[in-house]
Amino acid sequence: MTIKKTGANDIETLMQIRLEMLRVVNKLNDGESFSDELLECSREYFLNGDQTTVFAMDGDQIAGCATLSYINIMPTFDHPTGKRAHLMNVYTRAQFRRRGVGKMMVEFLIEEAKSRGVTEISLDATQMGHPLYKSLGFNDNGEGMNLIL
Repeated sequence: MTIKKTGANDIETLMQIRLEMLRVVNKLNDGESFSDELLECSREYFLNGDQTTVFAMDGDQIAGCATLSYINIMPTFDHPTGKRAHLMNVYTRAQFRRRGVGKMMVEFLIEEAKSRGVTEISLDATQMGHPLYKSLGFNDNGEGMNLIL
């Protein structure tokens, strides 16, 4: 299993796996459509947003994906760079689950965040993902989870 950063040339595959993930997480049928606004804004974000998205690759198959969205706020005593990030869309395809795929992607993105001077990563965890994030040092903060770097 390898981790690959995505780029503009991956946009169609990114859109496909994002919609797959949204269908699974939101328990939608294959026939249900997404709004044009969601599709356009997602495409724009992947092309121009301040983010790092990765694929977990098993040979030439995509096993999963994850995105780290960067946020700049006013620096504080605890976060002197003002650089924070929000972990989103951590998704492992069913046939690859329980093999450490999600952990590999999140660990890669944590290191990416550190290299960019990020001092805190937040996320909104599903029940299924909660144990993974706890094992990586994320803490419950009442609204989601966070990791102080």
